[in-house]
Amino acid sequence: MFLSCGKFKVSLAHPLIMGVVNVTPDSFSDGGKFIFLKQALTHARSLIAEGADMLDIGGESTRPGASPVSLEEERRRVLPVIEALAGGATPISVDTQKPELMRDAVAAGASMVNDVCGFRAGGAFEAVAEGNAAICIVHMQGEPRSMQQNPHYRDVVDDVSGYLTERMCAAEGAGIARERIVIDPGFGFGKTLEHNLALLRHLRKFRDIGGVLLAGLSRKALLGRITGREPAERVFASVAAALIAVQNGAQIVRVHDVAATRDALAVLKAVNGE
Repeated sequence: MFLSCGKFKVSLAHPLIMGVVNVTPDSFSDGGKFIFLKQALTHARSLIAEGADMLDIGGESTRPGASPVSLEEERRRVLPVIEALAGGATPISVDTQKPELMRDAVAAGASMVNDVCGFRAGGAFEAVAEGNAAICIVHMQGEPRSMQQNPHYRDVVDDVSGYLTERMCAAEGAGIARERIVIDPGFGFGKTLEHNLALLRHLRKFRDIGGVLLAGLSRKALLGRITGREPAERVFASVAAALIAVQNGAQIVRVHDVAATRDALAVLKAVNGE
């Protein structure tokens, strides 16, 4: 099995690590350390050296309570990073909700578009359908500024599964082949701690939908609720969460701490006799 990701055919024979590069001044995880191009590229290349199979470049924070940024500002932040990295051997994803930037990023060399809003904006699917870039459909209840204000579900696993099934069908209807589609249940995006734990516990159910399954739990507030630690101190909890996600069916884990995650997955692989 493989993921068709722009010019890449990415094997899914083993779990993949997606490294996070936040080119934002208000990132919850790193406080804007990589807002300038030089620092962003140094960080990105360091993640590749640590073992990242792909990178996710984001120019607009989606942390709870975050305010949106303009299209022009988001372009200014992410396009130079994508252009500088796109010629390498590592697939580059852009994390954006804006169809215009999706088009620009793919033209600049991005191999995947990661949308926390599930491509609900008008023209979002159409912005990527004509090319061969992969897409990542994320579930989010509400929007970043309000998503953590009393999120509720009839049944979180069934509701999120139903949403992702509907969005995958819509993507295929727009001409995006299934081998280009990644789904993400959206840990922390409009969910309580109990909702997140239920999704992680039953993550394998999402494999039944089809598409490639991604889990992003790295340094998130739910881990802070469990451990009492601040984002920069959640490395061990993040690695544990990534390992559990893989054991429960995740094929890609989106992480900040690539080397630590790589080592944990190497141990799991050895134990499994692979």
